[in-house]
Amino acid sequence: MSPGSAPGGPSHGGRPRDPHLDRAILEATLGKLDESGYGALTLEHIARQAGTTKPAIYRRWPNRQRLVLAALALRLDVPEAPDSGCTLCDLYEGILVFVEAFNKIRPDVIGPLLADCTADPELHRAFMATLFDPPRVAVGNMLRKAVARGDLRADIDHELLLDMLGSLVHYRALFGHAAIGEEEVDRALEALLGGVANDYPALVAHSLEMDVQHEHAAAESHAPGQH
Repeated sequence: MSPGSAPGGPSHGGRPRDPHLDRAILEATLGKLDESGYGALTLEHIARQAGTTKPAIYRRWPNRQRLVLAALALRLDVPEAPDSGCTLCDLYEGILVFVEAFNKIRPDVIGPLLADCTADPELHRAFMATLFDPPRVAVGNMLRKAVARGDLRADIDHELLLDMLGSLVHYRALFGHAAIGEEEVDRALEALLGGVANDYPALVAHSLEMDVQHEHAAAESHAPGQH
């Protein structure tokens, strides 16, 4: 997602925008969020860091919430969900991409920003579109492919399962009460898919076969005479 396409991004009226300044403002915003969280962020500080002025920021983003959402959209610009044909592999790798992205955002950014956006329906929609919809859509696509392959039961409550898997990303990112990484994703997928897979042991065996194939491919690529 480019700076100009992020929610609340720069308008197209008036003088031509300087994309370098757009990026500098967004990078300064991310830097301040990483340093001290959402509550301490001020447009005065961002303007100084980006070498510009508050009016220049307001011409691009109408308020602090829109600016922060646009900045976070840069950080959550993740690759398309994997589609290797291995359900367990794809869900693990796909969810981990978003977990790692959210792990780069301090908990004291997401919670206060949500509170700041809740009272305004448009801001709330922008918050959801920026931070919550992308992983939900990606994981939803992976689930549909898994059902089509026959790996997951066709009678599952798709939306409920999607919420349960999405909570791996959202719940701990929002409240920050516990870490989540590769081991937690692995355990959670085992607990969930064990109940909704047509043959969970077969999915595990397939994922192990894929791991072996990847290891062989990696070894061959590093063999003498290979480039």
